[in-house]
Amino acid sequence: MTMSWVVGGLRSSGRARAAGANFLCSGKAVCLRETAPILLRDGWPLAPVSKMATVKCELIKNFTPEEAIHHNKVSIIGTGSVGMACAICILLKGLSDELAFVDVDEDKLKGEIMDLQHGSPFMKMPNIIASKDYHVTANSNLVIITAGARQEKGETRLNLVQRNASILKTIISNITQYSPRCKLIVVSNPVDVLTYVAWKLSKFPKNRIIGSGCNLDTARFRFLIGQRLGIHSESCHGWVLGEHGDSSVPVWSGVNIAGVPLKDLKSDLGNDRNCDQWENVHKEVIASAYEIITMKGYTSWGIGMSIADLVESILKNLRRVHPVSTIIKGFYGINKEVFLSVPCVLGENGITDIIKVNLTPAEEVRLKKSAETLWEIQKELKF
Repeated sequence: MTMSWVVGGLRSSGRARAAGANFLCSGKAVCLRETAPILLRDGWPLAPVSKMATVKCELIKNFTPEEAIHHNKVSIIGTGSVGMACAICILLKGLSDELAFVDVDEDKLKGEIMDLQHGSPFMKMPNIIASKDYHVTANSNLVIITAGARQEKGETRLNLVQRNASILKTIISNITQYSPRCKLIVVSNPVDVLTYVAWKLSKFPKNRIIGSGCNLDTARFRFLIGQRLGIHSESCHGWVLGEHGDSSVPVWSGVNIAGVPLKDLKSDLGNDRNCDQWENVHKEVIASAYEIITMKGYTSWGIGMSIADLVESILKNLRRVHPVSTIIKGFYGINKEVFLSVPCVLGENGITDIIKVNLTPAEEVRLKKSAETLWEIQKELKF
């Protein structure tokens, strides 16, 4: 039997009424004596019919029938540490009116959903549905893929590629079946290569395939700059582009505070000749994920907040600029079909525009090298 549950939010869903609650109420409450539980679809028991029907009918008089209409449905594939961090951040921002989860581990899936349900009094929680079956993701506006093999201690993101490409093949076929018009955010590592795989497998237009890319790398970059200067990271402007990984490119030429380019103050900023060793900032950006994995076993909260930031830009059509992974062929002299992070405008249609950054010759060389690094992996892929 396929497992599927609906967790009630602040309002009853149409599914709950279809399951047999409202039809029991007509004028005075009808008290049924059956003790069998009501099931939402074919999954989780809620309460005995007799108690549920009697109390609800005494309390509530239905004023008008309604259909459950969802405008911002988000589905998350994978309920590991990253998937659940994404979910919590999306819930706390109140971004969706229906959240769907899919995972192959039934016990973990049910446990996570129950845990979220118990927190519903503390947040504006949407309807939450969960199943091993992808039918719960049907008609999603946005699907976030976090499932995949976890990065081991000391393992580079690129070493994960073939294992996760195989996993992605099954995931994408199900997503395209149930939500053929959705936008996809790929989070699983190595994210740039897997975003390319998702694009090839889904045959979605390029604007609807988004890799989480360097959105988090850029946040780490700005945080570390802010730490050095004693300024909040939100007021530190700078970008990390290219691969989400070891060959990423810090764009030192564009780093500024309140419009003041730091390069104007230190022309050798970001290279080994700088006496303040600012080049260590980018080295820390690269090393930070590995350090976190070594200490706690995985990364979660930073990427969760990063993904919620992308979701907000898309679902609210904010047209904010994010360094996310998209197909880069034709830019900066790159002629391979690789996905790298560049500043992209995100809105309700996904990626609507790409900002053309004026890179220095050295930065452009590094971006091309990042593209070559990924292409060497991609060309060997079998999927």
